[in-house]
Amino acid sequence: MISLKRIYTIIGLVVAIAVLSVVAFTTWYTVDESEQAVILTFGKVEEGITEPGLNFKLPWPIQSVEKLSKETFSLQFGFEEKDGEIVDFPNETKMITGDENIVLADLVVQWKITEPGKYLFNADNPREILRDATSASLRSIIGSSEIDDALTSGKAEIEAEVRDLLVTLVEKYDIGISVLGVKLQDVELPNDEVRQAFTQVTDARETMNTKINEANKYKNQKENEAKGEVEAIRSRAQGEKTARIEAAHGSVAVFNELYKEYKNNPQITRQRLVLETLEQVLPGTEIYIMNDDGNTMKYFPIRPLENNQPKAEEKTKEEQTKEEGSGNQ
Repeated sequence: MISLKRIYTIIGLVVAIAVLSVVAFTTWYTVDESEQAVILTFGKVEEGITEPGLNFKLPWPIQSVEKLSKETFSLQFGFEEKDGEIVDFPNETKMITGDENIVLADLVVQWKITEPGKYLFNADNPREILRDATSASLRSIIGSSEIDDALTSGKAEIEAEVRDLLVTLVEKYDIGISVLGVKLQDVELPNDEVRQAFTQVTDARETMNTKINEANKYKNQKENEAKGEVEAIRSRAQGEKTARIEAAHGSVAVFNELYKEYKNNPQITRQRLVLETLEQVLPGTEIYIMNDDGNTMKYFPIRPLENNQPKAEEKTKEEQTKEEGSGNQ
C-alpha cells in the first residue's frame, strides 16, 4: 500500500504544478495593433494599455486584463445592412419637424472606445445608451427644424447640430465613448404622394430662385449701363464746361483788346464795330451810309471793290467825282 505521506506529497506536487501553470499562463499577455487593454487588480481598474506588444502583470486572481477594440465603429440608426441588403426600420426613423410635418430620417454615427475602464464598468450596455442618445439628439434637432431645411439645403447644419448635441449627451453619460462624426443618410417624406407634391414645390422654388437670379442679373446689367451713361454724360458736360470757359476767356481777351483800341480811338472803333456787326447780321448785303439831309451815298462798296480791285484802281479821280456827283443828284 501507498503510504499516506506519499499521497500528500503527490497531491502537493499536483497543486504546485497547477499553481505554477496558472502563474505561467496568467502573468503575461499580448496586445495587437487593433486592440487596447485595461488592467484590473481585484476587479479595480488600474491602467490602460494602448501600445501593442508583450506585457506582464500579476497572476490571476490578483490581476486580470480586459481587451477592447481600437477600431472605429458605425452605429446605423434607422436601418441595418445585412449581407449587402439594407433593412429599414420606419418606426424608428419617423419623427415630426418643427412645422408639424412627418419625415423619415436615418443616419450613421462614427464612434470609438477611448476610455476602456469607463466603457466596461460605467454602464451595463454602452452601445444601447449611444443608440438612445442618437435617437434623442436627432429627434430634438429635427423637431426644431423646418421640413424645407431637413429635405434640402439644411442637412449640413442639421448634421452639425445633431453631432454637437450627441457629443454633449455622451460626455454627460461618461461611458468612455467618443463620437467622431454624424452623417445623415436619408431624409424623406413618408409616402409617395406627399413626396411627389413636395418635389413639385421644390421644383417651383428652384424655378423662382432662377427667375430671381435672372432678374437680378438684368437689374445689375442695366444699372451698370446707366452708370456708364451717367459717366459719359458727366464727361461730356465737363468737356463742354471747359470749352465754354475757354471761349469766355477768349471773349474777355478780345473785349480787352477792343477796349484798348476804343480808348485810343473811340469814334473809329465805334464805326468799325458797327460795320462788322452789320456784316455779321446781314451777310452778302451792300453797305450804305445815310447823310443828315436824307440823301444816300454809296459808301465804300466793299465786296464789289474786293471783286474788282484791279478795275477800281484804274479809275481816275474825275470818274470818282462824277460818280459822287450823280449819287448826290
